Amino acid sequence: MGLIQRRVGVGLIGVGSIGGTHAKEIKAIKEAELIAVADYDKEKVKDFAEKFGIENYYTDYKELLRRSDIEIVNICTPSSTHSNIAIDAANHKKHVITEKPIDITLENADKMIEACKKNDVKLSIIFQLRFADDCIRAKNMIDEGRLGKIILADLYMKFYRPLDYYKKSNWKGTKKGDGGGALMNQGIHGIDLLQWLIGSVKSIQGLTGALRHDIEVEDTAVALLEFKNGAFGVIEGTTSVYPDLSQKIEIHGTNGTLILKGGEWPTIEFCEFLDKKEVCELKKYPSEDEMWGVAHRSQIMDMISAVRENREPIINGLEGRKSLEIVLGIYKSSERGRMVEL
Repeated sequence: MGLIQRRVGVGLIGVGSIGGTHAKEIKAIKEAELIAVADYDKEKVKDFAEKFGIENYYTDYKELLRRSDIEIVNICTPSSTHSNIAIDAANHKKHVITEKPIDITLENADKMIEACKKNDVKLSIIFQLRFADDCIRAKNMIDEGRLGKIILADLYMKFYRPLDYYKKSNWKGTKKGDGGGALMNQGIHGIDLLQWLIGSVKSIQGLTGALRHDIEVEDTAVALLEFKNGAFGVIEGTTSVYPDLSQKIEIHGTNGTLILKGGEWPTIEFCEFLDKKEVCELKKYPSEDEMWGVAHRSQIMDMISAVRENREPIINGLEGRKSLEIVLGIYKSSERGRMVEL
């Protein structure tokens, strides 16, 4: 009989809706123990701790960081706070998982990466879509050349958020707290997935604006991309169009087309090869609602394995930085009214 490994102690900072997803999935991982949670709102953090059966809760996250029984800290706070909290965690020798985006500036992202490197701790940025089964299948098909040379790669994220979505938050839709709108908050998952599947972006021509909501950042954005491998692409991201539509990525190569559809658990909706030498099986999965959190769990489990095996997590800080650079490139292009190179 093999030795039973002890569970890894995890602390959670931030008790908003995504914090609930993290708590649920951490509790479902037998190798992990959710030891403590922190949030500045005393009533919310108390209720959250009771709901998830967490014994220890704090209104000052630094108290959580001082606990010796916590090895990994999950950060689920507003985007602009990620860097400061992550650096504090790294200085307390805690491994860090932070929700997307890594932060809202490249300068802060680099500070996070450097702090974790300096303190010899792991850093992982939540881009859970990379862990969905069909996203991995699509990546393998592209890398194996089964679609041929990639010609076009288009990302459509036509989402809807009512005005209350912004009014009920003190940071969403603000430059200081959110750093951006439809692309930085909602769209960055799809952007990360697109660049992971296709490769690095060479240049961007972007157009952004607040066309529906009275907010400081964009609720509508379009961009033309040229990838370093020569492919062209389009990104459309909104919170302004009704009804809320499912995310879609359409990839066209010299030997066929592949379409991924879905925002939480993307699946291959269509795949056809020109040479007809093979057929791509279209697999059926439970609904996206039923799959909610499954990919998060996989990424958290990867971090636990990375800590135990002393390796880099699959989506480390440098990987998590790539989508931020693209989003900021689109903003810069829109502001300057011209194409920019990354």
